Amino acid sequence: MAEHREAESVRRRDFIKRAAAAVAAGSVGPMALSASEPPVGPRPPLQEAQLFALQNAEPPALQFQAYPGGTGTLMERLWREHGDAMFRPTSIELEPWGGPVPTDEEDLAFLPVNRLAALIRDGRITSTELTEIYLARLRRYDPVLLCAVSILEGRAREEAQQADADLRAGTWRGPLHGIPYGVKDLFSVAGAPTAWGSADFAGRVIDEDAEVVGRLRQAGAVLIAKLATGEFALGDRWYRGQTKNPWNVSEGSSGSSAGPGSATAAGCVAFAIGTETRGSIVSPSRRTGLSALRPTFGRVSRYGGMVLSWSMDKTGPMCRSIEDCALVFNVIHGASERDPASLTTPFRFDRDLDLDTLRIGYTNDAPESFLQGLSSLGARLREMNPLPELALSQLDVEAAAAFDYHVAPNGFEPPPPPDDLSPADRRRATRFLNGRDVRGMDYVNGQRRRLMLMKQMAEAMEGFDMFVSGSGELTLTNDTGHPSVVVPYDFGVRNPEAASPTTMPLTTVIVGDLFADDKILGVAHAFQKSTDWHRRRPDLSRLG
Repeated sequence: MAEHREAESVRRRDFIKRAAAAVAAGSVGPMALSASEPPVGPRPPLQEAQLFALQNAEPPALQFQAYPGGTGTLMERLWREHGDAMFRPTSIELEPWGGPVPTDEEDLAFLPVNRLAALIRDGRITSTELTEIYLARLRRYDPVLLCAVSILEGRAREEAQQADADLRAGTWRGPLHGIPYGVKDLFSVAGAPTAWGSADFAGRVIDEDAEVVGRLRQAGAVLIAKLATGEFALGDRWYRGQTKNPWNVSEGSSGSSAGPGSATAAGCVAFAIGTETRGSIVSPSRRTGLSALRPTFGRVSRYGGMVLSWSMDKTGPMCRSIEDCALVFNVIHGASERDPASLTTPFRFDRDLDLDTLRIGYTNDAPESFLQGLSSLGARLREMNPLPELALSQLDVEAAAAFDYHVAPNGFEPPPPPDDLSPADRRRATRFLNGRDVRGMDYVNGQRRRLMLMKQMAEAMEGFDMFVSGSGELTLTNDTGHPSVVVPYDFGVRNPEAASPTTMPLTTVIVGDLFADDKILGVAHAFQKSTDWHRRRPDLSRLG
């Protein structure tokens, strides 16, 4: 069967090349080709296709729902439990600042958002002063780290000055008021280039703020940089080179939220916004020792961001503490008419969560010291139920559809890549081609099996609010839409068998039940209150 499909694929590609050449030469019209052959050359000039030209962002009519019983059933259940309170925003109070203000700019730069926010709210430091500190750090370290695509000095100063003016007038917009941050360059920002990590789009301006950027601006946050992503959200290499890990600049920061990971870990922004389809928040956060939240699918609008997969893309905060993740998520989550897959569910972050009330599991690869830490805080841990082992992602098809306009801009099927490419170059060259050969029926049946997988995952989560995983179960949980938090828990040698092992932050992952983002943040925060691993910072003196 496999050999037959491969032969059919080769025959089809050969026919496509010959037909395209004939059409280009004018010897045959595209509509004159035999109906018994696969459609080739320019696609038929259908009126519908002309009326509804597709770029990258237009969503399909069918939307993924992370709850196996459907969003309607979820909303009914939540309404019975919470009433209309589920739609009301909640505030997270800041603890007051105690003691003197740090005088060293590096000490200020590495403070978590919740401490910077207290300083700004109480007038101990201005947003303008803090913004200048971060801008200077970006200018200093970006030449080595390659973490920033655009440093937005003009916009940053304008927003910081407005934040200070609002405070002088008695208006405080909440814990993110005046806090400088960066956003992954998959999101559009008015007046700034949006390149998606590709030289093909370097200098392109999508003159509109993505929704997450707009929500943060309404909360008073100050956007100071667009941060690097691997080309088209793959890895940590983009058109300027590889984004580096501030803990060890001989290695990349992992991807594709490479810039948010690197810049936040280096104290070049107070926090950052990343995206994940299959590991792109979790992986760079683990590599650079951050605290991060990959939310339940659908909880944050993706409008204004590059689409890789309508059923898997997620947006979340990458920070230096779990409490910071809660502060940022509290601002950016919620339904949006501009993202039809988005929805609003309750979010109640509890700084003093009673771990004894939660059902916490662990997998065999969960780090023992982290589990011991949770146990000492009152958690009652038990071994996790067996997890589904089959992953059925349809990512190739959705990515091919999202980038069809770029791969086949004139309606012609793209030719296969040359045979002499290196494995890495072939992977990139075929990235948006592989999904083009999948039959529509196979894609639909794959999505049917995906729902079966989600139901199996729901059975595995029965009796658990969350579980600790050393691996993070990235493929499985991205297919099912479950949330995860990354938590630093130690500091030691990573990859001890490597040629040059390095001492790095060690992290683990807590995977939550669907829409239990607040619970997993609460557990991770309880751990961080009793430890200081997340406060460690890299030595940047060697970077210049």
